[in-house]
Amino acid sequence: MQVPQDGEDFVGQPWYHGPLSRQKAEDLLQQDGDFLVRASKSRGGHPVISCRWRGSALHFEVLRVALRPRPGRPTALFQLEDERFPSLPALVRSYVIGQRPLSQATGAVASRPVPRQGPIRRSFSEDTLPDGLARTEPLRDRKRSDSQPAGLEHLWRPPEDPPGPGASTVPASGLPRTGSDPVILKTPVPLESVADSLRASDGQLHAKAPTKPPRTPSLLLPDASGRPPTYCELVPRVLRVQGPPPGHSCPESEVPWWEAEEEKEEDRCFARPQAEVSFCLPETPSCLLGSQNRPLEPEVLHTLRGLFLAHHPGSTALHLLLIDCQATGVLGVTKAQRGAMGVSSGLELLTLPHGHLLRLELLERLETLALAGALAVLGCAGPLEERAGALRGLVELAVALRPGAVGDLPGLAAVMGALLMPQVTRLERTWRHLRRSHTEAALAFEQELKPLMRSLNEGAGPSDPGEVALPHVAPAARLLEGEEVPGPLDESCERLLRTLHRARQTARDAPRFREAAARRLRGFRPNPELTEALTTGFLRRLLWGSRGAGAPWATRLEKFQRVLSVLSQRLEPDP
Repeated sequence: MQVPQDGEDFVGQPWYHGPLSRQKAEDLLQQDGDFLVRASKSRGGHPVISCRWRGSALHFEVLRVALRPRPGRPTALFQLEDERFPSLPALVRSYVIGQRPLSQATGAVASRPVPRQGPIRRSFSEDTLPDGLARTEPLRDRKRSDSQPAGLEHLWRPPEDPPGPGASTVPASGLPRTGSDPVILKTPVPLESVADSLRASDGQLHAKAPTKPPRTPSLLLPDASGRPPTYCELVPRVLRVQGPPPGHSCPESEVPWWEAEEEKEEDRCFARPQAEVSFCLPETPSCLLGSQNRPLEPEVLHTLRGLFLAHHPGSTALHLLLIDCQATGVLGVTKAQRGAMGVSSGLELLTLPHGHLLRLELLERLETLALAGALAVLGCAGPLEERAGALRGLVELAVALRPGAVGDLPGLAAVMGALLMPQVTRLERTWRHLRRSHTEAALAFEQELKPLMRSLNEGAGPSDPGEVALPHVAPAARLLEGEEVPGPLDESCERLLRTLHRARQTARDAPRFREAAARRLRGFRPNPELTEALTTGFLRRLLWGSRGAGAPWATRLEKFQRVLSVLSQRLEPDP
């Protein structure tokens, strides 16, 4: 890959594609490591690095920091996360040549540029043209003609030399219209083709396209139905917005709900709560489960295993953060929901009396995720290496979720709950094999993750919104639901006070947690199947079936604990 020096313009680089929609960028990314740089419409034309990693297309916005002009220094700096660069080519060179991950959360590495085919499109409207219009003949040289018929012969004379790379492209059957000149066509063509091919300039005729942006013509020819066109058929053009074709989506036109700005309320006065609010997603047709399913269907479990293996732990952690933010009411809260609960965030609702339903939902989600994680290990009936690999995968996911990385502490608590479940910890041979074959993961679990989880459960540990996107709310939820604090009286009282203080601090910092979560999810585009697989409703149906999912939570928990105990005994029977 040839990357220019810092002073050169990035527009001339082969990896820069100019205005390009997200969908077309993803179609160009075929293998892991493929990347390109494009101008994003939804980001106001800011550069975005699109990269395929672990089977998913990821998009990273490059921030441009403007500087006060001074001699000897650049006018702007470019950055992805922390380090800033004097130019976009310098940034790309650093990440590609050094094989550095574009983000610590995803671990995505850009290694193979996707070269641009043809000249850079000048607008997003050209990006939406059909392929037949996008690959048209270059503009013919054109001379200024007089009002005499003899002067028109210059319009149809082919050029002696091909146009330069900056020449505009129009259909071969039409000539560009400039200024107030009428449009002359050789043969009738469809209305849409002519409308999108016409361009205007500043009234001067050029052999090349003008450097200023093209303007939309106000006149165009209608379909002449086989008759030769005449000047009297010029009619005003009516602008219209065309939607995407059937079966295609237009992701650039809408901002994802987790990136949408929170609605500003003019009056921040107290609003009396209307009712308890649930953030559970409504029941929708599943792309992984049928309308009626049995518990632990083998085909679905096999599909899920392949789905999780295809994603890097950092990518899975971002998927989990996205669903946890929705389930906690940190992102995606509507104005109607805020009006109903009287506060603006689920982190505030948790501490209030009418947050009872939300507390129960979050505690059920925590336990359900932990059961599913334990099943991922105990369901491996194959060789010992397979179970040790499943343990390693959970440890790597926990490392990706910890503070300072993705910072999803509810997700971290669920994964650690799976690893610390008695049915999993008793597998001595499996843990011994993990320490022997995956020493780094075993050390991270023992020396970092276990002490961190113990501290979080005691109401201590990291809680700053700078390194945490979503705080650990399970201790406060259990306490407010009447669960007693274990341990001696003096220790339990101290732990209770710490937990209550942390809950008040979390409610106060709810806006900062929302900003931290939105910052980590900026540019993230989730996999729909993996996103569904991490929702509470899907896991409920997966573990207990469509009929058993409606049973009381305590009954379902007791039943599945017995299932895990049987699986654990089959893997490593008691001596």
